[in-house]
Amino acid sequence: MWRIPNFITGLRLGLALLTFFCLAGAALLSDKLTPGTQFLLERIAFWAFVVAALTDFVDGWLARRLNAVTVWGAILDPIADKVLVCGVVLGLLTLGGNGMVAIPAALILFREFTVSALREVAAGKGVKLPVTLLSKWKTTLQLVALGAELLVACWGAFGLPSDPGTLGVATTVANVLLWIAALITVITGAQYWEKAHMALIPHAGAEPRAPRP
Repeated sequence: MWRIPNFITGLRLGLALLTFFCLAGAALLSDKLTPGTQFLLERIAFWAFVVAALTDFVDGWLARRLNAVTVWGAILDPIADKVLVCGVVLGLLTLGGNGMVAIPAALILFREFTVSALREVAAGKGVKLPVTLLSKWKTTLQLVALGAELLVACWGAFGLPSDPGTLGVATTVANVLLWIAALITVITGAQYWEKAHMALIPHAGAEPRAPRP
């Protein structure tokens, strides 16, 4: 039973790669694909992302429910989360279309790589940086926002109304969600940075006192 949560986490990792390669294929091979094939790749990418995002809530719950929390699962879970987020961000940028994605997407990527590096350095020094509640909500908000952006990017693949009003509202909602997610992402990154700084350099910033005469 302890393997089930790890299997689901591994499935998320595979679906993250599938999402990216389908989006990249739809974008880079657009001149060689028929519209139907391109739309099929976009639909596969969207649903693969949705299923992958749902597994993020299932594997942890199952691990606690089945008392199957393992070291391997604790290592694989954040890796799968970051691969999923980074994969869909890179896929969206490859697919193009919505220029408002670039800046918040870059902020998200910068934060993820920075925090990963901080964790690695801190672990080498025997310092743990536990996941905060805000960081957990950050992941959820990222997945919702990126799902909305992915739906907008693949709008035509689902045959949704293409009038400027409907598509414009959907795009605005997706952009606002992504900017909020990016803001929360930066805030949590700053929190981790401060915790790492205090743990690794506890006396940083303290002014040395001159000896009394």
